Amino acid sequence: MKILKEILSWFTHIAFAVLCGLLITVFILQPTKVRGISMESTLHNNDRIIISKLIHTFRLEPNYGDIVIIDKRIDRPRTITDDITDCFKYNALSYFFNKNTEEIFWIKRVIGKPGDKLEFIDGKIYRNGELLEEPYIKEAMHYTSDEPIIVPEGHVFVMGDNRNNSTDSRMIGPIPVDHIIGKYILKF
Repeated sequence: MKILKEILSWFTHIAFAVLCGLLITVFILQPTKVRGISMESTLHNNDRIIISKLIHTFRLEPNYGDIVIIDKRIDRPRTITDDITDCFKYNALSYFFNKNTEEIFWIKRVIGKPGDKLEFIDGKIYRNGELLEEPYIKEAMHYTSDEPIIVPEGHVFVMGDNRNNSTDSRMIGPIPVDHIIGKYILKF
């Protein structure tokens, strides 16, 4: 009987530790890996990073210049089920075992917030009429547009630092704030 109690005690402690780890990964912090070159020169392919998920958990609006992880599937609402299952389907371990895993998460920089007017003139970005100083971009941007963009309520406009090699809000549009999964905090 004493052995059974000891085994049950161990099982309970292990289950509690696994549950705590899962809660931390889903709602607080998650290690991940950068895939692709869209954030060069700031972040490079295969860089290992830690993201804070508190921005998503508390539905906070990011600041200008924040590097965020977004769910590119903006044509559908995100649910708590997505938050839990995506941790298992899209992580560094799953990418290691299945190289063909669909890329649904992108890492980008916040350029515009709700109500901002963005203009792309001669390879430069103007936010609300003011030229953005962007020392972090890899090279001068080749993109221009005659149409200004007004960022809608509840959305942000994101772009990669490697402007000429980035699929971002210029292609898929502004990102709903609830599709911001986390915020980059450190590289390790």
